[in-house]
Amino acid sequence: MKVVAIGGGTGLSSLLRGLKKLVKEGVIEDLTAVVTVADSGGSTGRLRKDYNIPAPGDIRNCIVALADNSHPGKRYRFEDGELKGHAFGNIFLTALTKITGNFLDAVRYSCQILKTLGEILPSTVENVHLVAKFEDGTVVKGEDQIPEYAKTARSKIVDIWLEPKEVKAPIDTIEAIVNADYILVGPGSFYTSIIPNFLIEDIREAYRQSKAKKIFIVNVMTQPGETDGFTAFDHVKRFVEITGLDYPDIAIVNTKMPYYRLLKKYLQEGQEPVVPDVASFARHNIQVFPEDLIGDSDETVKHDPEKVADLLKRIFDEVNFLRQKGLNKRLL
Repeated sequence: MKVVAIGGGTGLSSLLRGLKKLVKEGVIEDLTAVVTVADSGGSTGRLRKDYNIPAPGDIRNCIVALADNSHPGKRYRFEDGELKGHAFGNIFLTALTKITGNFLDAVRYSCQILKTLGEILPSTVENVHLVAKFEDGTVVKGEDQIPEYAKTARSKIVDIWLEPKEVKAPIDTIEAIVNADYILVGPGSFYTSIIPNFLIEDIREAYRQSKAKKIFIVNVMTQPGETDGFTAFDHVKRFVEITGLDYPDIAIVNTKMPYYRLLKKYLQEGQEPVVPDVASFARHNIQVFPEDLIGDSDETVKHDPEKVADLLKRIFDEVNFLRQKGLNKRLL
């Protein structure tokens, strides 16, 4: 069974940690992560500016998530000197890119060293930047700057694109998507981790051509300036509006609310639990799986990788059973 997960940021790396378990169990035979390279903040942003390369940060996090060994450099970050703030993995990917002359080869070599239980592919190997236009007419360039402006100006994003616009996806990335049995979209920052991948025409066309079951994993909390007031279905609806793609076959939605004290903390930061409006999915012929999917942390509200992986395994089993029976339905 071939599974492709598309996204970026901490959402994708968290998902991959759960999927790694399914690879070890033999449930997933071929796992591929397609990762955005539009990140422009922190260590990644500095390296992009200095070396004119695609963003290594999200790629690095995914490599670490799927690594099958305990290499001491996996999570190391420099604490002083000129390299202060830089992640070792970002430096390593940058050096390999310069040595090989190819970002894709650098990613592959890193995966080999850390023995990842799956393939990690960038959505493009070009040096792209994310640009957004807001309701107030302001245009902001830079993945790290967009959410900051959105929060301070309290203005909604009305359009979003990549510069340069005409970028290509690697052949391997396209083939992985086209040949997948399941494509997972999300979770992750909606406009800055998920959408950038689908602003590339090659990615959209591969997704459109793929006969895979498409599964959208909805975020558990709204994001200030990005998805204020979004219900679960609003995330999927906006995805379809921006990309021009069909609605997914399946949606995964969290139903558990965080502890009161933690909820108050998030509310003060302008974030709310995403409302699981399951009826809206049914109206659009999307099979929805509403479940308790968050972890038990007292500090953060995030998807629990094991809970999501366990649910996905049940979905895979059910879909595969129906396929074997020759039932020609979206799921049930």
